[in-house]
Amino acid sequence: MVAAHTSSHPSASAEWIICLDKRPEERSGEDGDIILARLKSVKAFEKFHPALLQQICLCGFYECLEKGITLYRQGDIGTNWYTVLSGSLDVRVSETANHQDAVTICTLGIGTAFGESILDNTPRHATIVTREFSELLRIEQKDFRTLWENYRQCMAGLLVPPYGVMESGPNADRMPDKDNPNNSSPGSSSKHLNKVPSEKILQAGKVLRNTILFRAPHMIRDRKYHLKTYRECRMSHTRAQAFTLQMLVFITSLFCVSPVLCFAAVDQELSFQDKYLFYRFLDDETEDAPLPTEEEKKESDEELQDTLLLLSQIGPDAHLRMILSKQPGQRTVDDLEIIYEELLHIKALSHLSTTLALVNDAPRAASIVLREDNCHLLRVDKEDFNRILRGVVCTLHEGDDFGKRLQWYIILKGSVNVVIYGKGVVCTLHEGDDFGKLALVNDAPRAASIVLREDNCHLLRVDKEDFNRILRDVEANTVRLKEHEEDVLVLEKTNNRSSSSSPLKYTVMSGTPEKILEHLLETMKLDSQFTESDPALDDFLLMHCVFVPNSQLCPLLMAHYHAQPSQGSEQERMDYALNNKRRVIRLVLQWAAINTDHLQEEDSSFNFLQEFNETVCEDSRLIPALKDQLPELEKIIKQNCEDGRPSQKKHKVLLRQFSTGNDRLQKKQPIRSTDEILFKVYCSDHTYSTIRVPVAASVREVIAAVTDKLGSGDDLLLIHLNSAGDKELLKPSDVSIFSSLSINGRLFVCPREQIDSLTPLPEQEGPSAGSMSTFELMSSKDLAHQMTLYDWELFDCVHEHELIYHTFGRQHFKKTTANLDLFLRRFNEVQLWVVTEVCLCPTLSKRVQLLKKFIKIAAHCKEFKNLNSFFAIIMGLGNPAVCRLSQTWEKLPSKFKKFYGEFENLMDPSRNHRAYRLTVAKLEPPIIPFMPLLIKDMTFTHEGNKTFTDRLVNFEKMRMIANTVRIMRYCRSQPFNQEAPQATGKSHQDVRSYVRHISVIDNQRTLSQLSHRLEPRRT
Repeated sequence: MVAAHTSSHPSASAEWIICLDKRPEERSGEDGDIILARLKSVKAFEKFHPALLQQICLCGFYECLEKGITLYRQGDIGTNWYTVLSGSLDVRVSETANHQDAVTICTLGIGTAFGESILDNTPRHATIVTREFSELLRIEQKDFRTLWENYRQCMAGLLVPPYGVMESGPNADRMPDKDNPNNSSPGSSSKHLNKVPSEKILQAGKVLRNTILFRAPHMIRDRKYHLKTYRECRMSHTRAQAFTLQMLVFITSLFCVSPVLCFAAVDQELSFQDKYLFYRFLDDETEDAPLPTEEEKKESDEELQDTLLLLSQIGPDAHLRMILSKQPGQRTVDDLEIIYEELLHIKALSHLSTTLALVNDAPRAASIVLREDNCHLLRVDKEDFNRILRGVVCTLHEGDDFGKRLQWYIILKGSVNVVIYGKGVVCTLHEGDDFGKLALVNDAPRAASIVLREDNCHLLRVDKEDFNRILRDVEANTVRLKEHEEDVLVLEKTNNRSSSSSPLKYTVMSGTPEKILEHLLETMKLDSQFTESDPALDDFLLMHCVFVPNSQLCPLLMAHYHAQPSQGSEQERMDYALNNKRRVIRLVLQWAAINTDHLQEEDSSFNFLQEFNETVCEDSRLIPALKDQLPELEKIIKQNCEDGRPSQKKHKVLLRQFSTGNDRLQKKQPIRSTDEILFKVYCSDHTYSTIRVPVAASVREVIAAVTDKLGSGDDLLLIHLNSAGDKELLKPSDVSIFSSLSINGRLFVCPREQIDSLTPLPEQEGPSAGSMSTFELMSSKDLAHQMTLYDWELFDCVHEHELIYHTFGRQHFKKTTANLDLFLRRFNEVQLWVVTEVCLCPTLSKRVQLLKKFIKIAAHCKEFKNLNSFFAIIMGLGNPAVCRLSQTWEKLPSKFKKFYGEFENLMDPSRNHRAYRLTVAKLEPPIIPFMPLLIKDMTFTHEGNKTFTDRLVNFEKMRMIANTVRIMRYCRSQPFNQEAPQATGKSHQDVRSYVRHISVIDNQRTLSQLSHRLEPRRT
């Protein structure tokens, strides 16, 4: 099951680990399903045949190793094969027998598999040491050999050489031709255009041709150009038509290239040059090609949607590859922005913003990476190079065609093996990894050779000369402000395309909080309307809680407001003071708009706003120009406090806020850190105490409240106990724990010696019967609409700052993320609702109806732009307990199977969830996004970049995270239309009540057992 993580505390003993710890002969079918659910998310297994993966579940073992543990040493005879499930390991190689002089040549990350040398008992080629806490899947030698013997065909293409399939042919032993490198130029358009398309693409081309011939036959006819006739061609008159056709030609080879196209593209001129380009389908290459029959027309009509879906999925990839294959000087600003968006989430570039100052704005970042001849796309396979085959070493040292100059490579698609002479394969690099950087930076010889592990690898290449020029240009455009011989502000000089009067602009890269604020105030534009918002200022106000909290920011703002110049004439000093005050007022107004929650919760922030307002009132008597901004200040104060002080407000008690109850029928209101909650905390004998504490209370405060209620003198611990019996000891500093519990989880308090005796409550098991009899009478559209209404309420309550608290750790801010936790919890709840209902349905025909119902609900959620519930439902249908029900799925009509397949394609995680991102980019707000992916993006940025560099705030990191937060702002920029569809069957109120009181089973083992009772494993 894929779940949205609402807690920062990982479970101490996950269920799949318990299953792996059993002896293989003791593992049941349910155990295998639980292990399978975990392994399906591991990259190393994504291409494994299901039967092979099932066998791995039955013979694999779980290993967890602390940092610094040596798994095995170079020269040892291997006994196990490994896959990295979490963490990372260093690969160390020594040229001597002394392991102390070993050099780390690479790092093995999540999804990497290693240890195939056990097949022939050759010594280990390297020493493997954990660089952090790591989890591994281990398969013993005898079991691995059995798998190899039984599934050789499945595993041959997935294992690294020399055990994988080796290409053979007349050119198999040849290296790239040094004397004629142009013969294998990866940028050659003709290579792409003449490439034989795949069977799927050929069929897509046939469907398109048949459709055009029946619906618009005039589009394909004989054309004349320069007194020459070209048969059965399609032409492009406009840039848009040319782009569409060229993209199809470039990547899918749907069309055969006519001589006129060659005339325009022979020099790799793929950009539109206002010429007539003719295109011909492959089927029209022969004389008197037959027209499609009525039967073919019918088949093409049926397959048209699938064809368009296929082309829409590969089209963006084609667009990127076409841009990268242009001559660098021909790349437009739009091209650079597209490349920039593609590179944002590549793992190898996660640190680039800090080291090379690449992330300022889209065109600037892309221009640095891809300006002039900096970056090239290599599409490496047998057909392009005709020499570099799978398993044939392609070295990157001086003298080879593939590496005449030192270059840095990033893997966009495919995988490569790292090979050391005499050592063999030491690791495998996958999509998002890079190689060649150290040799490029240090001017050192290549430490290893690179072997293509598969055909059709796509690599991004940056040459050394260009990399060095990037470094020089970045440094040349970097302005450093120093105080006491230390940097206090680092700016980057860039071209300002938006302003003709000011051709240059200076963007903050890093600095002290005080200097960043000073720079933003000095560069703030003063116009009468204040309509244009400075993105850098918005970044600062959104992210300042990370590096300068309100308790420090408010005095700084007041000091800037009162600042006076020390030089200049009387008039100049008066003008400076006026403009400075207006800038600070404008900044305070924006700050108050973003920090509404702080104004409600923090007396100090509200007191500052009141004091600031009084100061501006007094100054406005002497400076009338300040009166224009006074009404807005007073309006904010009035909105945030009815009585003048927020502390005078009574706390709102949240009764059963995180459980089922009548309060769910009420419209959701945002939860604040100062709100209080009544909550049950259980003892080991299942008795409980009800405590009242703030939502953001720490574990220490909760324990104190329980201790006071029980009158106990024992040292108590707070435990999160889920329905499977897993226990999680909560840290005293953890905050806002109530909202981060699992769906059926409960809080227990007990002395340390009683932890092992804790057992789940009966109510944690979930329902024993499904609710299909209730909701089968409800309209699927009405269910989806009411689900969307509830999801929107939850989503609308999430404050932007909660994403930041969640990313950086809410314990550092002493703030709650309850609204975000509830929204993420809802995702898990809907997902488990699908699994629970299917597994509690004993009748086959009813289960088939359930699948149809859920697929229709998902379709309507997508229609309502509720992508969070859409993903939850589809992931629920993909849960192992549901997807294993083969008899049920076999009875599902093909129409629904087709819909489900299309929905699964939208969930494709490849290329950083490209399919989903492209879908969202086409939608207009209001949108309920797939929140776990937003969280992943922010975590990726946070972990890949330091918050402080040389004691300066890394403002580029703040900018990147703020951009992700603004996605949520964009999704909510329009109100949700609450018009309900026409009621059929149950009333809207019944549907509303049902979707807000979902009861689920959240124990995967229980769900698997129920599934096996419905359809026992076939023998």
